[in-house]
Amino acid sequence: MVFSKLIQLMLINVRLIFCIFFLNLFLINVIWAQPWHFVKETDGIKIYTRNEPNSSLKSYKGEVIFHAPMQKTCSMIGNARNIDWWGPEFMNIKVLAYEDKKFVQYYYTYDMPWPFTDRDIAVNATVKSDTANGEYSVLSLPLLKTVPEKPDLVRIKNYWQRWTIKPLDHGNVQLTLEGIVDPGGNVPAWLYNMLVTEMPIKTIHSFRARVLSPKPAN
Repeated sequence: MVFSKLIQLMLINVRLIFCIFFLNLFLINVIWAQPWHFVKETDGIKIYTRNEPNSSLKSYKGEVIFHAPMQKTCSMIGNARNIDWWGPEFMNIKVLAYEDKKFVQYYYTYDMPWPFTDRDIAVNATVKSDTANGEYSVLSLPLLKTVPEKPDLVRIKNYWQRWTIKPLDHGNVQLTLEGIVDPGGNVPAWLYNMLVTEMPIKTIHSFRARVLSPKPAN
């Protein structure tokens, strides 16, 4: 009798996990279906934003095309060995788990300007490669309850980010970075939306510089 109840509870938990997983996929697909609005172009990087359902925060997208080896470009994202191009505001970076060309889990803190409290986040980045068209993508989602929250930091819980790299003719690659991060805490939405276009510009610029540098990938 007890064993039968345990089996039933296990089945309920499995069903619940699958429901949550597919609900997250559905919500992400709904978000990606919203239209993008072109904002500006800086140093060849085109920046877009869009309004998010049931949120006062905007998501961002940056796109750029440049001449670079596809293999080296892909190795800079979703690879625990290649994070030297991350900015100095990313601190206390720890790799929680890693399987080459499949996934990587990070924890890091983010240095916020005064007077805001520093943030921290745990992230699971899933790597996908399309053998048909050569497209490479990395989708990052927050890992909740993996790392205990700290009283002196604000934990980022609402976040997603996707990198997509496509091979083009003549040795070019197309890089797309899109996502949203709710900083939480006392950061007003109007301030976030005013600065949201700067993050993808800074990130893509740093990423491209690392790919085009003579330093090989690790």
